[in-house]
Amino acid sequence: MHLAPKHESGALSGHQAFAAAMVAGVVALVALVLLSIAYGSTLIPLTDVVAALGHAVGLAEHQVSGPVGKIVVDLRLPRTLLAVCVGGGLGIVGALLQTVTRNDLADPFLFGLSSGAAAGAVSVITVFGDSFGIWTLPVAAFTGGILAACIVLLLVARVRGQGPERLILAGLAVSFLFTALTNYLVFAGDQRAAHSVLFWTMGGLGLARWDNVWLGAVGAGTIAAYGLWNHRRLDAFLAGESAAESLGVPVARMRRITFLVAAFSTAILVSVAGVIGFVGLMIPHLSRPLAGPLHLRLIASCALFGAVLLLASDLLARTLLPPQELPIGIITSSLGAFFVVTMVVRNRL
Repeated sequence: MHLAPKHESGALSGHQAFAAAMVAGVVALVALVLLSIAYGSTLIPLTDVVAALGHAVGLAEHQVSGPVGKIVVDLRLPRTLLAVCVGGGLGIVGALLQTVTRNDLADPFLFGLSSGAAAGAVSVITVFGDSFGIWTLPVAAFTGGILAACIVLLLVARVRGQGPERLILAGLAVSFLFTALTNYLVFAGDQRAAHSVLFWTMGGLGLARWDNVWLGAVGAGTIAAYGLWNHRRLDAFLAGESAAESLGVPVARMRRITFLVAAFSTAILVSVAGVIGFVGLMIPHLSRPLAGPLHLRLIASCALFGAVLLLASDLLARTLLPPQELPIGIITSSLGAFFVVTMVVRNRL
């Protein structure tokens, strides 16, 4: 007679813990958005930030004097929004790739998606030049990422058996191939572009503008919409491939489609922010203890905490070594290395 109330109480406490974590995440997100806009080469008081944002959306009639309003709305707000989109998108990509490959270390890096996009961008920086104006880098990075994904799928299709381990091995091979190509382009190309190449391959949000923020929104929105639409099929993967097949889920087809959607989203995100590593690896592991393994909650929490992580990393990248701006990948890679070591010590990987 006492078992049911305890189960209900446990379920309720789980719901409450998830709700509390999401509320805390939203509060952290809002705080980091304001701090990200306020801090930079010029420190802007938070009151001016709020006033400028209020005037921009029509909630305040008073306009902030001087160039502060323009800095807030035209320079720092697009960067902040891009950080939210890229962080949230990469977090969801990592969660879905870890599910369909049943590999806790899966992220866009592992499958060559990021290295393919980097090779495309580096090719135009060092060899081909600025052929398409401001869209040259995004177009080249997107093309490289999609090309890497196609090569991985072609390799998997050529071998007998298309399990997740084949996808991982093919992804690693393609990742090493495109990394070698990137290094060759850096060595053989215009040496004066080395600084631009270094910054691109380590990631950064310095290219954020109102005319390309929508790309980040498309990348994050695509993977989020796909994950939410297929969340029950993704949940079936948690019981194993045989169980998923018995539930009517076409496992091999679902894995390929998920990989292609992840590749599409990653290529778009990398095309505007460069290669930012370890976000897709860390965020799902940090989110699962709060959201549980089921994907409806997991996708929401990965989007929120991925945005929080990238905003915090970008803020550190801009303030650790003023007036210079560190590549954001240095911050995320440092956090990622510490995270993996911690997980290994706790025997969770």
